[in-house]
Amino acid sequence: MVIGLAEADAERLAEASFQKPGPRRAPVNAYLINLGDRLVLVDAGTSNSMGPSLGRLPAAIEAAGVSPDQIDTLLITHMHPDHINGVLTPAGQALFPNAEFIVTAADYAFWHDDANMNQAPDEAKPFFIGARRAAAAYADRLRQVDGEREAVGSIRTVPLPGHTPGHAGFIAESDGDALFIWGDVVHMATYQFARPDWSIAFDVDSKLAAETRKRTLDRVAADRMLIAGMHLPFPGIGHVARDGDAYRFVPDEWPYSL
Repeated sequence: MVIGLAEADAERLAEASFQKPGPRRAPVNAYLINLGDRLVLVDAGTSNSMGPSLGRLPAAIEAAGVSPDQIDTLLITHMHPDHINGVLTPAGQALFPNAEFIVTAADYAFWHDDANMNQAPDEAKPFFIGARRAAAAYADRLRQVDGEREAVGSIRTVPLPGHTPGHAGFIAESDGDALFIWGDVVHMATYQFARPDWSIAFDVDSKLAAETRKRTLDRVAADRMLIAGMHLPFPGIGHVARDGDAYRFVPDEWPYSL
């Protein structure tokens, strides 16, 4: 699944992380932001579409004292199934009855282009169908955004193309502090901080994804910006430090005081 992976390097990186070489599971995260006047959910996970170890979002927000009808805004980093299937119930209805659905115009256009779907391999066609199904459930409250601009309140969109054409992150700012939720800049933390040139098979444009990853890692390391990602290991929030010519992930201590 990792494009450019060299076995010897992968084994060395796994050993350095006290892991066994070979396939590993990737976490799937979502982030709930309380802006005071509204509750914003960034991505929504998988629902019941990817097995019993995922699809825990409804239980997680309930544990946080939040019900689906209280969510005001859904910010979607991109329309892959592990990010948008969770906006639907297992029956295919909108899980969040009062939420505005915000997605980048570039990502919406890509997944709704019949030519793109017809040219895609058979195993990728369900991605298009799933994206359209999720968008359709929120058609009367769907908003498209473009470029680096305000998405909702103090949260702005940051284009991060490559993984998908409209893949984006979101920066939330408050009192001089910032949190950069970068979506799928990194899928495999064990490998891609040390080897940002390695991409994932799900990238629509793996070369552009690698360029975006290097640029983003450089930015957050230089700015010492707090980051969060949909496939980062628990707690899914931390910092990026330079490590020679590469980078390393420094998880935030738990519990953190945000």
